[in-house]
Amino acid sequence: MSTVSGATVFADEALLPDGWSDNVAVTFSADGKISRVDKEAAAQGERVGILLPAPVNLHSHAFQRAMAGMSERRGSEPRDSFWTWRQIMFRFLDALTPEDVEAIAAFVQMEMLEAGYAAVGEFHYLHHQPDGTPYGNLGEMSERIVAAAAETGIGLTHLPVHYQFGGCDGRPLAAGQIRFGNDIDRFQKLHEQAARAVKSLPGDTVIGVAPHSLRAVDGDGLESAIALAAGAPLHMHLAEQIPEVEEVLAATGQRPVDWLLAHHDVGESWCLIHCTQMTPAETEGLAKTGAVAGLCPITESSLGDGIFDGVAYLGHGGRFGVGSDSNIRISLSEELRTLEYSQRLRDTCRASVATKEKSTGRVLFDGAIRGGAQAAGRLSGAIAKGLYADLVALDGTAIDLEGRDGDEILDAWIFAGDDRMVSDVWSAGRHVVSRGNHVKGNAIRARYRTTMASLRGRL
Repeated sequence: MSTVSGATVFADEALLPDGWSDNVAVTFSADGKISRVDKEAAAQGERVGILLPAPVNLHSHAFQRAMAGMSERRGSEPRDSFWTWRQIMFRFLDALTPEDVEAIAAFVQMEMLEAGYAAVGEFHYLHHQPDGTPYGNLGEMSERIVAAAAETGIGLTHLPVHYQFGGCDGRPLAAGQIRFGNDIDRFQKLHEQAARAVKSLPGDTVIGVAPHSLRAVDGDGLESAIALAAGAPLHMHLAEQIPEVEEVLAATGQRPVDWLLAHHDVGESWCLIHCTQMTPAETEGLAKTGAVAGLCPITESSLGDGIFDGVAYLGHGGRFGVGSDSNIRISLSEELRTLEYSQRLRDTCRASVATKEKSTGRVLFDGAIRGGAQAAGRLSGAIAKGLYADLVALDGTAIDLEGRDGDEILDAWIFAGDDRMVSDVWSAGRHVVSRGNHVKGNAIRARYRTTMASLRGRL
């Protein structure tokens, strides 16, 4: 799937860095970057109603998409939680083959594109065979993610995950987790193979690194991952669950965010995922680092993680993006809506993140496009010359968008609409979604159905 050099998209209305404009023509070159943006242009090229910069889905575990709907029964424990859900996930992934993972990844990437995302940060920790034995090709599973991205055309920031231990006490990985594990030396070799694999993809592809969490890596493992990243995107789960906070506090004498900020130079290349369990001081401290908080509101709601304090975080100038994490439901508009509604429910208010200048939808969307691009190390986040042509078009004839103008378009999409409003998506100029459907959707869906039928027979 390639970019057509000189291709032009014409929009009746577009959101540009300096605000909304009418009759906008966006032209991009063979490298997928925008070469011209013309306002008040004559109609030309591919015509769409409303054109927006397309965000990055900054946090995904692709394989978990195939679990959607399988974990809603009460388990044997008196109270279900993230930790009981995790046991279901461990049992599920024991059945997955490399072929399964590629088919699942392609399907979920297709869904992301149809929802309006142009790229994904794949937090990839499923590395080995079910008993923990490495595949003959250490990078086998990373290559499957890369193959899926080649098929779907999604922009990929690949984040191989370093996972050493089952807890802060250094206990060995248990059954279920053992497929994730590597010591420092083997992880470095795995990362090298993943870095070679992504070179087969277009030039907008990025390789980063992801120390899983403070529970799963020790001090040396974290230092090694930071050195391996060398300024590339570095993502890590942080302060998601109360038991996690309590374990880190007992082991180190500090809460996770406090410990990380005290011991490492956290900055703009970092993306800390969830951060739902922070004190006001930690919230302010993280906001001031320039790092991105990677929020996954649908998954955080599903797993009962807690509510990120978005009002205070944004009040301190914090940066954020959104991701689909467990992929139980892929919906860009719903991630943003859930984020805002969580603030309203907690604070018994309305329009919690809106400002005098910008509506709620505009604040949420601006934050997601900028924070997502930063977290992914991707040259995107706006419709501007020199950036990748990551574009999402909304159907201007949708009932809830009729008569809307400016920021009301975003408010109507996020709070009254859904993914059915998405008509077209370009990822680095690759026209991957047309008239609401992925250009290879039929084949990808058929393979996923076959994979799921086989997988159900093995569970």
